Amino acid sequence: MAKASTPSDARQRLLDAALVLVRRQGFAATTIDQLCAMAHTTKGGFFHHFASKEALGIAAAQHWSTTTEPFFAAAAYHAASDALDRVLGYLDLREAMIEGDTDAFTCLAGTLAQEVHQSHPMIARAAQGAIEDHARTLEADLATVLGPGSGSAAQAHSLAMHIQVVLQGAFVIAKAQGDLATARQSVRHLKTYIMMICKGEAE
Repeated sequence: MAKASTPSDARQRLLDAALVLVRRQGFAATTIDQLCAMAHTTKGGFFHHFASKEALGIAAAQHWSTTTEPFFAAAAYHAASDALDRVLGYLDLREAMIEGDTDAFTCLAGTLAQEVHQSHPMIARAAQGAIEDHARTLEADLATVLGPGSGSAAQAHSLAMHIQVVLQGAFVIAKAQGDLATARQSVRHLKTYIMMICKGEAE
């Protein structure tokens, strides 16, 4: 006998549907009806879990962090013994992920922030939090490479955020051009920059 669906299952399905639909067509174009159809729930089910579509958007940005964190935490680049190699391995992974349709590899948080930063500032703040949370996963390795000098923690944070800025820009270019080559090349340029900065600091 099949296990009965629970309210928490419905919430999870709605969030998962948001990850797919918002990356594919944008927040404004994604309707509650579409979310409910993909999540196999009703509008009543939607409003049981979310007071509004904006509330769903905020939760989706947070869900993005929860969903992607285990993937990156288990990635092979963490096995490298050298901190710089781990950072470069992370960038190799991000470049390798740029393939297929843009909705398959672009960032939900970045997509939300681009679209709703004026119309839905609460969603934009949640998206910002998701991007910053991910950037923090690089800071320890960057701080190690940059060394114990004054301001290294602040420099590591700034550099980790710069990495995210370039990645988000690469995603935008991929969407605009309908071609992934420039986006991949941008990540390669970023790798060169990181090597120059980090090796220079280490000397």
